[in-house]
Amino acid sequence: MAVRPSDQLRMRQPLDKRTLLRAHPFFRDLDGAQIERLAQHATPRKVKKGAIIFRKGDVGSCLYAVTAGKIRIATSSEEGKDATFNLVTVGQIFGEIACLDGGERTASAVAIEDGEIIAIERRDFVQLVRDRPEVAVKLIEVLCSCLRRTSEQVEDIIFLDLQARLAKVLLQLHRQSDSSHKIRVTQREISQMIGVSRESANKQLRNWQRRKWLRLERGGLVILAPDALDGVISHRPEI
Repeated sequence: MAVRPSDQLRMRQPLDKRTLLRAHPFFRDLDGAQIERLAQHATPRKVKKGAIIFRKGDVGSCLYAVTAGKIRIATSSEEGKDATFNLVTVGQIFGEIACLDGGERTASAVAIEDGEIIAIERRDFVQLVRDRPEVAVKLIEVLCSCLRRTSEQVEDIIFLDLQARLAKVLLQLHRQSDSSHKIRVTQREISQMIGVSRESANKQLRNWQRRKWLRLERGGLVILAPDALDGVISHRPEI
């Protein structure tokens, strides 16, 4: 039986923050001195499902790296509607915009499952960027990826219908899933990612479950026919 990431986290022995930094894709190419300097100011911490890392409007004093679990980047309207911009997984960073310019957080960050993150103070990370051009280049790549994703989300809302947007998000989450291939995300979170009601997303998910394209499970779903979902995006099949 597959072990869930949250169970793996509970079983894992606490790791030294230097080990965590060396294992993280964003920091692993740094030399020993740089790792040591960052480690002196880095704070690893475990987070429970539902924990708020920061809220929109908070002052951005830290950069965060995910070492276990998954973080939802989202915002809410005055009417109480939620929009999910991104799900940050193991090996990725978040909070980079406010960390760089020292301004307010542009969205909130919430843990959607038990996990572990590393917080690095802005003053230490900015100095690292100044000292190591390759880190600056890597950070530029991260920011460009965020900008591309935002542009793509806007295009999807304008040009794609509900089915195509839903299929696209499911395939993206499928590629990020662990060895169990289960997408650990709620239907509410999926609906927020594509800008529709939970009821509309649920109706389409159940339709695809009847076609055996996916299987709905407690706490998530499993994609069974990724090619069929890809066909929805390309408008090949009749749905």
